[in-house]
Amino acid sequence: MPPLHGFSDNPLITHSDLTEAVYSLLTPLKKYQSPNGARIHLPISTATHFDETAAQLEGFARPLWAIGALLASKPPDEEIDPRLEGWIKGLAVGCDPSPDNEEYWGDVQDMDQRMVEVEILAYALLAAPTAFLGGEKSQDPSDIKRRGDITRYLQSVNGKVFPQTNWLWFRVMANLALVKSCGVPYEELKESMDADLKVLDSFYVGGGWASDGHWDEKGRQMDYYSGSFAIQFSQLCYVRYARDLDPQRVVVFEQRAREFSVEFWRYFDTDGASIPFGRSLTYRFAMGGFWAAVTMAEVDLPSPLTHGVVKGLLLRHLRHWTSKPDIFYADGTLNIGFCYPNMYMSEDYNSPQSPYWCMKTFCMMALPPSHDFWKIEEEQLLNSSGKDGLEVALLERPRHILVDSGNHHFLLSSGQYCGWPLKATEAKYAKFAYSSTFGFSVPTGLLIQQMAPDSTLALSEDDGETWKVRWKSEETTISSVDFLSKGLSEKIPVLVSRWKPSRASSLDVETTLIPPTKGWPDWHGGFAIYGRKKRDGLALLPLGWEGEANSGPISVEGVSESSASALIVSSAGASGVRNLALSSSGSEVKVNGEVLKPDANTNLMVSRTLIPTLRVEVNLEKEQGKLSVTFITAVFAVGGGKLEAKEVQRKWENVPRVRRACGSDGHGIGDYILI
Repeated sequence: MPPLHGFSDNPLITHSDLTEAVYSLLTPLKKYQSPNGARIHLPISTATHFDETAAQLEGFARPLWAIGALLASKPPDEEIDPRLEGWIKGLAVGCDPSPDNEEYWGDVQDMDQRMVEVEILAYALLAAPTAFLGGEKSQDPSDIKRRGDITRYLQSVNGKVFPQTNWLWFRVMANLALVKSCGVPYEELKESMDADLKVLDSFYVGGGWASDGHWDEKGRQMDYYSGSFAIQFSQLCYVRYARDLDPQRVVVFEQRAREFSVEFWRYFDTDGASIPFGRSLTYRFAMGGFWAAVTMAEVDLPSPLTHGVVKGLLLRHLRHWTSKPDIFYADGTLNIGFCYPNMYMSEDYNSPQSPYWCMKTFCMMALPPSHDFWKIEEEQLLNSSGKDGLEVALLERPRHILVDSGNHHFLLSSGQYCGWPLKATEAKYAKFAYSSTFGFSVPTGLLIQQMAPDSTLALSEDDGETWKVRWKSEETTISSVDFLSKGLSEKIPVLVSRWKPSRASSLDVETTLIPPTKGWPDWHGGFAIYGRKKRDGLALLPLGWEGEANSGPISVEGVSESSASALIVSSAGASGVRNLALSSSGSEVKVNGEVLKPDANTNLMVSRTLIPTLRVEVNLEKEQGKLSVTFITAVFAVGGGKLEAKEVQRKWENVPRVRRACGSDGHGIGDYILI
């Protein structure tokens, strides 16, 4: 797709730069606005589980995250940019229930998508009340009418049945706007607000983290909804607009943001890319929304998260997305997908207008150009181990281990799952690893090529006819192993999960995920990787390290398969897998390295990939009770442009050594991992 002028070519440094970027995203929408502006319908025929009117309300409301912020940065009596008039008028028209109003959004029902969009309407009213409601004391009949219609619409969420998830924040924010902007007495709404906030507080697990709903057998989700998409973001909006109304709770939310920030920064690499994990990833740069919200709310964070570091995290993330032109259709509107249009990874609540949830990452535009934020220099956040050192951090609440080797940035995950019907749920929550470079893959069907099984264990109990991967872990524990080097021992955190391929399966699986160690910093992460030649896009040939000029970043391309390994090297980097050990009781076991060609469009990052795999066949020698099979696999990944080809080869051939605690003492074998 063509780049979007004003966004794709924007340095994104100053308030003026970001204003231009916002308008470049808004302008393509204007041609799809209804006559009075209250609905936006992109010319795409895909549907959602909710009604079309609510989908078109999404199109209207979601840009308000940025529009409200732009208006807030200016004096309330300043003339409004004509490009925003459709949204100014549209908010009043959409709330008007007059029988002859064809653009009315419809009454809010129980469990209604309109509840989501009401929070954004509320934010716009909090950020720029005069623009959307008229002067506070205005007696103009049109102002009186729109104020009454908007107040009624926001009040209609009260008394409705809400999902017991992050959605409760939408009603809290609606009621906050009713009090702060619409003149409804706080005493009338306080009981409702306190009740919702009490439930939301029950999701809190400590360290700044909250799950999206209760963390129990029905679901265990601690993804971007815990931070940028919803909970932390909404808490920080509350901090900004409820300081005088609810000062004690504001102090609590400020502290939670501080605690959350010292772990959340690890999901972003030095170039601004974040690790895709969980659902709703078509919201793209909304993943950086926490940094925008903490800036908007003017909350100071702990060292080393200075204002300059936060500014760098936020703006580098936005710049990362300016380098992805395929997120736009030819008309300049955002498409459903991640780095390119992709319906396989979408949710059934993603309308063509849904991707504009990303506009919340412009909420810091509420700070005027004169604010200190726009004057300070951006700072890079170095790993605590040094510029090029291996950084491994266990995040206990989300059950993640975050890894940055300097050559690759990813996470290991065990224990999360979505309990309600969600497309590709096993891929979005239950893979072993997720990468800011290679992303992850989603299934298109039940065959192994359609499963696109990167960073996971796929099991078949019917000779390959059907396959199952980890979805729901029955138990997840945090443990450790020892890395021994030169007589010294270092504890390495690991994640251990116990799971079954299905309820009917006779198999029980225990998976232990071990992050990289100082001896082997680039080992872990068998990811799908771009699988074509850089020069002409043709298929990769067998790998020969000496076949081309072996210098420069990934100057060699190709694939390699052996009885114990598979490796892919392309312009995107290197991804490989090796069998280190294999044992079984009472069965014949065969292993072979294979480069799997999955269906196109399964990976979030690129549309054509290859996956390094190990195929293990277990054949029972005789009927018996218990059978156990243990295999230890080392997986390898290096991002493109990080290392010269010779260094990639050296690291690939420097295979990790692992010893079982019940085996030899490892004396004389050099560095090794003891499990």
